[in-house]
Amino acid sequence: MSALADKKMVVIGGSGDVGRKIVEAGARLGAQVLAVARRSGPLEEVARDVPGISTLSLDATADDAPARVFAVARPDILVLSGGALPPAAPLHEQSWGEFAANWEQDTKMTFQFCKAALSAPLDPGSMIIVIASGAALAGSPNTGGYAGAKRTQMFIANYSQKESARLGRGLTFKALAPRMMPETNLGRHAVAGYARYLGITEADFIRSMEPPPTAADVAASVVSLLTQPDRHKEHAFIVSGKGLEAVAG
Repeated sequence: MSALADKKMVVIGGSGDVGRKIVEAGARLGAQVLAVARRSGPLEEVARDVPGISTLSLDATADDAPARVFAVARPDILVLSGGALPPAAPLHEQSWGEFAANWEQDTKMTFQFCKAALSAPLDPGSMIIVIASGAALAGSPNTGGYAGAKRTQMFIANYSQKESARLGRGLTFKALAPRMMPETNLGRHAVAGYARYLGITEADFIRSMEPPPTAADVAASVVSLLTQPDRHKEHAFIVSGKGLEAVAG
């Protein structure tokens, strides 16, 4: 029997680079996958390429988004991926709207769905995985509020775990903080912004990095959390080219 056979898996941001790899991994391992994203076109592409999955197009930051998703599929596994492209400019060149973009999307999405997981609530034994960013730990001075927004996603996962324990919900919340991934749309955007900021070529910036993870590495990390829980009892992890490394949540 497949590792995730018959598990209901919802991936918010399921059409993005990382989200799509998670959708593919879940489907390959037998989960009943619902991919959720704002734009219907990319979702249709995922559905064509990954037979057997379901899709739902909606804005994950909407107040009723969790209720609408859970009405379609009440997940055993909920993965919160995706979010806004951050600005690529130093602080003094940004507007407040640019600075706050990731708070209004990434952080709000995480707040909405973790709150719903606790208050709906999801069934005991369910796992919620928040895809944050390595910037949450290292900072990112050229991307406005991005690092703070991603760090707050990790705090929300940590707070939610404590509330689950206090309320006896039996839920597990995990946070993953992948290092920059130059192969992804977000990574290419960040590489271009930082190369411009530092006055070097994109190739030189990439060479200055430690070996980065890929979107497939993040998906493999999600699968590892789901299928080998005894090996990963911590609640927050860096994902690098070397794999998973536990961090203080």
